[in-house]
Amino acid sequence: MELFLHYLTLPYLLQGIGFTVGVTGLGLGGGLVIGLLLAAMQLSRFGLLSAIARGYAIIFRGTPLILQLVFAYDALPHIGIRLSAVAAAGLALAFNEAPFIAEILRSGVRGVDIGQVTAGQALGMTPMILMRHVIAPQAIRIMVPALGNETVSALKNSSLASVVSVEELTLRSTQLASSTFDFFSIFFASGLIYLGLTGAVSLLQIIIEALLDLDRPAPREWLLRLLPWHRTVISVPPQTTRTSAPLTQAAHAEATHPSRIARTAGPAAGEQMVEVYALHKQYGSHPVLGGLDLKIRSGEVVALLGPSGSGKSTLLRCINHLEEWDSGVVRVGGHRLGFDAKGRSLTPRAVAKERASIGVGMVFQQFNLFSHLTARENIAGPLRWVHGLSSLAADRRADELLERVGLSHRADALPRHMSGGQQQRVAIARALAPNPSVLLLDEPTSALDPELINEVLEVIRRLAVEDGLTMIISTHQLRFAYEVADRVVFLSDGTIVEDGPAHELLTNPRHPLTARFLRAMGAERILEQPAAAQAP
Repeated sequence: MELFLHYLTLPYLLQGIGFTVGVTGLGLGGGLVIGLLLAAMQLSRFGLLSAIARGYAIIFRGTPLILQLVFAYDALPHIGIRLSAVAAAGLALAFNEAPFIAEILRSGVRGVDIGQVTAGQALGMTPMILMRHVIAPQAIRIMVPALGNETVSALKNSSLASVVSVEELTLRSTQLASSTFDFFSIFFASGLIYLGLTGAVSLLQIIIEALLDLDRPAPREWLLRLLPWHRTVISVPPQTTRTSAPLTQAAHAEATHPSRIARTAGPAAGEQMVEVYALHKQYGSHPVLGGLDLKIRSGEVVALLGPSGSGKSTLLRCINHLEEWDSGVVRVGGHRLGFDAKGRSLTPRAVAKERASIGVGMVFQQFNLFSHLTARENIAGPLRWVHGLSSLAADRRADELLERVGLSHRADALPRHMSGGQQQRVAIARALAPNPSVLLLDEPTSALDPELINEVLEVIRRLAVEDGLTMIISTHQLRFAYEVADRVVFLSDGTIVEDGPAHELLTNPRHPLTARFLRAMGAERILEQPAAAQAP
């Protein structure tokens, strides 16, 4: 035991730890830089860059590290590049680790729900803002275990640096054992040292995972400040929330818009807010929109009805330019979203800025809340990142809207800790936060349990009746469309079959397809019953 302890603390072996850690640090640091580049190339829109990155991965994952070490130390001098043993080992390890790290990074980014990315785009976030505030915080939590595992693997692989004369821990252990012939004690001591190094990496991984675990009690504030996306929560005085600006420009919305019937004459005199001309869209050989034309005036509430696959969702996504189309023109507020004055397509960054300036809010079927942010942060975050509001103003606006949708008591809850109806109400509040000129709602109740539908419909009903907001709602809720919408547009096979005032079209359809759809949906029974008697 004394001999073993002697070897465990022998300076000759301990000095080898420095070479081991040095080679590992060079390998991981360089591998992370190269891996970031490779991951970005594979995630880019350019096929050539992706092909180059994949070719690199095939070469360096398909050849042994020991050959790469020998190449870096013995072959590079033939072309005039002379490196020290440590530098050559670090370079070879970096190039070897890069494709593995790239795959970890790429899988982390791909692991973030695409719906959240789409929601960020709809809110006007540029690709950089999306990466910083939505994708990276969630991807990092996905990647930490794999990166920890890769660090341990790199630490052990650094032992191969002995083939290029790096006197790291393994080589020094071998040299010492060769001179003393005490192989067991020396290599046992060396193994414990490696175990200590890898154990430290594992402990660091556990700490990082704990810091990033949103379901654990919050760490100390000084630790939170180390996270790049963390922001100190600023408490908003209650009186500030109560005296904040109204949600819309109407000072007395309830008096101005007391009911749907009373406001049906108003929108007809408004300006054209949404204009769609000859819109064609198909996925592969399957046509989705076939030359669709639609005009919606400011202040109108339009319900889109139609069977599944009729093009309702695609139309909404085209209006917000979340979907490319084959031909046709879409204007919102007189602007061609996604195109410059000469009709050329804008960059994703320019499109995001245009969305934010024109103001097209969108509520999705699956809520698409940012899962790593609380209800308040889901609303306040985009206001800071996209619209430049101060933390205090953004929090004040978020609290105002949460109170309006009846969720002020859930301001600090994560999406997964809320019911579906609560999540959708937060999503509606988030879409309303920047005061959009048009609000698009894509089947806002389709993902909800029946008992939760009414709470979401009631929020939308109040917005339509009280605010006079321009809204386009894709829905199958006939009673809701009858009570809230000014117009109903019935779609089938990507074309508008019938378009007219809600109460007329729903009670007396003119087109056989519309009549057949309404019969199948039980329109007569639903519309005859009082609203209070409607089952959700």
